[in-house]
Amino acid sequence: MASSLFVVNKAPLHSSRPCCSLNSHPQILESFSCRPPNLPRTINNKLHLKKIIFSPQLVCCYRLKPVSAISSEDAQSINQYDINYKKSKQVRAGNFEQWDSLTAKFAGAANLPFLLLQLPQIVLNSRNLMAGNKSALLAVPWLGMLTGLLGNLSLLSYFIKKRETEAVVVQMLGVISMYVVILQLAMAEAMPLPHFTATSIVIVSGLILNFMKYFDLLNAEIWHFWEEFITIGGLPALPQVMWSTFVPFIPSTILPGLIAFFTAVLAVLMARMGKLLEKGVKTLGYLAGWTATLLFMWMPVAQMWTNLLNPENIKGLSAVSMLLAMIGNGLMIPRALLVRDLMWFTGSFWACVFYGWGNLVCLYCFNSISQEFFLASTFGFLAWIGITLWRDAQVHGHSSLFTSMKELVFGH
Repeated sequence: MASSLFVVNKAPLHSSRPCCSLNSHPQILESFSCRPPNLPRTINNKLHLKKIIFSPQLVCCYRLKPVSAISSEDAQSINQYDINYKKSKQVRAGNFEQWDSLTAKFAGAANLPFLLLQLPQIVLNSRNLMAGNKSALLAVPWLGMLTGLLGNLSLLSYFIKKRETEAVVVQMLGVISMYVVILQLAMAEAMPLPHFTATSIVIVSGLILNFMKYFDLLNAEIWHFWEEFITIGGLPALPQVMWSTFVPFIPSTILPGLIAFFTAVLAVLMARMGKLLEKGVKTLGYLAGWTATLLFMWMPVAQMWTNLLNPENIKGLSAVSMLLAMIGNGLMIPRALLVRDLMWFTGSFWACVFYGWGNLVCLYCFNSISQEFFLASTFGFLAWIGITLWRDAQVHGHSSLFTSMKELVFGH
């Protein structure tokens, strides 16, 4: 057993008994006693101390007290603890990297259901155009397609700024596919040519700027101007679309869009002049992304409102399309949760619940789909959410499944 030596302090609890005692010098004991302050007494005490300090009788020899070191068994247990801790840390880091790679692949795989969701409409429009049946394309609302297109473009800029490559591909595919539909509508004269021309300029310019931003080829000031542009262009669309959903129960007007437009312009100008607080500038930077997300979140609300007003139209909904929408958005939920992106998670989860599953509920209630199809979709979705929460908690070392949700909403 190893041992170490150190000089013990002169406090009685830590020192060994000295070779000599102070009992032979009662003057010292008397001087250390607790008595009221007295100047003559203090002087006498100092004289006594001075004489005794230099007295050869009080040269005390203190022994060095040995202190035992840690036993070999304790040292071995501590080393084993360190090894186990390092191993568990390495395993957790490996699990995180594996789940990070897997969630990125899930987000990339969402391209397939989203492409299958839009492809039938493109094929149908092409057939009608080739057959000269342009009137069939009038059933496709160009304003709704334009709103979705601008939403995809805004989210594309948001994810490029965050460097989420898989989400960037999903949004770019959405922009291209919706633009193809709008092009078909313009060819069928179902969309006014001036509106199509202006839309084309915005879309082409947006794709070029986003491409340059992704490869760090764009000036920061130009990108900042683009963000301000999509904020001013996107914000008025949200209240206007929400208002239009409830027409004719409320009067038809463009007032909500105008108010939002002037509010957005004012906010951008105040930010340019430095009149906004730092928190306000930060909020303005996320406004375009949140506006696009809320636009997509409102789409199922509008659809369910239409279902409520016209139940006979529910039979026109495609159960496969609703399922594809739920799968596509569901594949992006693990990635959004892992990177703690509240906006992304909210939009994807909302679309799964209200657009995909919600419309399946409507179809099931009106006997448009079988019970087996509905139950399989429901339990599959619940299982996917459960696996996502469990796996995320595991890679972060959380004991509760809901700790990840707490971090997502409130931060670390």
